[in-house]
Amino acid sequence: MAAGSIAQPEPPEPLRRPEGGPTVLRIMLGSQLRRLRETRGVSPDDAAEAIRGTRSKISRLELGRSSFKLRDVADLLTFYEVTDESDRESLLSLARQANTPGWWHQYADLIPSWLETYIGLEEAASVIRSYETQFVHGLLQTADYARAVVRLRHETTPNDEVNRRVDLRLRRQRLVSEETGPQIWSVTDEAALRRPYGGREVMRAQLEHLLELTQHPRVTVQVLPFSAGGHAAAGGQFTVLRFPQPDLPDVIYLEQLTSALYLDKPGDVEDYTNTMNQLCVDAEPPEKTEEILSRILKET
Repeated sequence: MAAGSIAQPEPPEPLRRPEGGPTVLRIMLGSQLRRLRETRGVSPDDAAEAIRGTRSKISRLELGRSSFKLRDVADLLTFYEVTDESDRESLLSLARQANTPGWWHQYADLIPSWLETYIGLEEAASVIRSYETQFVHGLLQTADYARAVVRLRHETTPNDEVNRRVDLRLRRQRLVSEETGPQIWSVTDEAALRRPYGGREVMRAQLEHLLELTQHPRVTVQVLPFSAGGHAAAGGQFTVLRFPQPDLPDVIYLEQLTSALYLDKPGDVEDYTNTMNQLCVDAEPPEKTEEILSRILKET
């Protein structure tokens, strides 16, 4: 390099137009915008100024946590020196697709934004691994069991609204029957299988449903028995979502009472993935699940 010359940034990776639901498209568009910003050596504050926004707005956009205004995307592309018309149109078209409401938009009056994000990720995942401590996994619940669970937080809610909340959960369960649905692997604490939500008959029907699902080619249920004692997931339940798109990292979902955390930093993902792997080792093997469920069913 000649003395006094200034190193030019490497060109950005080829822009790709991924497929997926609106939540995934927002995340991937945000990831590409972040890559462009970092390649050009632009700070979040400078990027925010370019679109008359704030640093937190740039963060939300790059994480895919908010919708995109086409003007903002166009201004950022100009600021990042993306001048090729085909590349610009590709990302602007992606922004339009990302702003398309998902099917769950019809339930927007019932679900908070943090849960809406999860439903979108769930819809796009190729593998869903979870550790459940309180309830049977939401995608594996019967309608009556789901209604009993909903009633725990909505005891005085009118029946019509409760029914819509149950309908939402059952609509999510279409992923189980779809040929292109995700692989679902649930490690379930024995306590969740013995809590009589909805009464004895409801719980028995739920256990019978789980027994049927043990034969499903894309559903795996493991039981973590009381006899296992302490275990790696002392902090409580969590979900690991994996996606078919190579540019999209695994996401760890931690649901709280009135909010949720989404972790995608490599260190966090590795830690939770290792914990999930250890839970699979500590739990009874999948081939014993049918026997365990049958025993619990007899005792219920």
